[in-house]
Amino acid sequence: MYSDVRAINELVQRESAFIDPILHEVRKVIVGQDHMVERILIGLLTGGHILLEGVPGLAKTLTVKTVASTVHANFSRIQFTPDLLPADVVGTVIYNQQSGEFSARKGPIFANLVLADEINRAPAKVQSALLEAMQELQVTIGDTTHKLEQPFMVMATQNPIEQEGTYPLPEAQVDRFMMHVRVGYPTRDEERAVMERMSDYALLGPAAAGDDSRPDPLAVNQMTTTTQLLEARGVVGQVYVDEKIKDYIIDIVAATRNPAKIGLKDLGDMVAHGASPRASISLNVAARAHAFIKHRGYVTPEDIKSVGPDVLRHRIIRTYEAEAEEITSEHIVRRIFEAVEVP
Repeated sequence: MYSDVRAINELVQRESAFIDPILHEVRKVIVGQDHMVERILIGLLTGGHILLEGVPGLAKTLTVKTVASTVHANFSRIQFTPDLLPADVVGTVIYNQQSGEFSARKGPIFANLVLADEINRAPAKVQSALLEAMQELQVTIGDTTHKLEQPFMVMATQNPIEQEGTYPLPEAQVDRFMMHVRVGYPTRDEERAVMERMSDYALLGPAAAGDDSRPDPLAVNQMTTTTQLLEARGVVGQVYVDEKIKDYIIDIVAATRNPAKIGLKDLGDMVAHGASPRASISLNVAARAHAFIKHRGYVTPEDIKSVGPDVLRHRIIRTYEAEAEEITSEHIVRRIFEAVEVP
């Protein structure tokens, strides 16, 4: 077994060599936000969809576009608004008068990286148009089903402070996001670096980028291809997960359903519904991808702890009592990780 793990470790170190150059290129544009960048890479390496939550101006959209440029992936951005229609997302059938035939006009969902900006601003009918694409990796237009090109992932953003005129995502859709990533403010030093790097571009726009005497602050180089990314997914699937680590994952997910069983009796009345089996799958897959990014061929408990909050925070449905006492799902997840024994 140890020889097999050693072989997998060597394979991962060799096949993950493109990760560091991608991070280096992204950092040319994005200051800080390493947590968000790594989660986007985890999504690309697993095909999992990512929900980003943060106030406006934290470079969520710019980060996704920059990562897409480094992997030479087709990028599509959809601004979700209350008047958006499902056809605006998936496409529609049009009639050609010259040929007398109907044909499908594909929508912006047909891309490798799809950014659903402010997803909670569109009504449920539009949000449901994403469900087939996210879960089945296909889109039905008229009576024809079209397979989506791989790699494919949806990156959605939502604003946590403006809730007027928004449509909360249904639990079935939220559960289809592998990770829910909270994006925070930069540190003082990071914000100073952002200001110095982007001020000229903010004033002059593309003119600053077109001036040969000024470096383009948004320019990055392609570091890999979508083909190499798909090959890396196969390697991620070979990352070793010990039986004790698998039991650790199951114990954590089970604890979200009944915290009292692990001694957290005060949280027993705070959880209406715990995480689904999809959480166990996502936690396993995300931990493997996290180990791959760290150039390891095996998963450690630290990988589980690192990705755990992002995988679980949107899958715990609190009771009214928890909401009244302002106990967040973040607090519940933290308490569970403190209580479950680490292998």
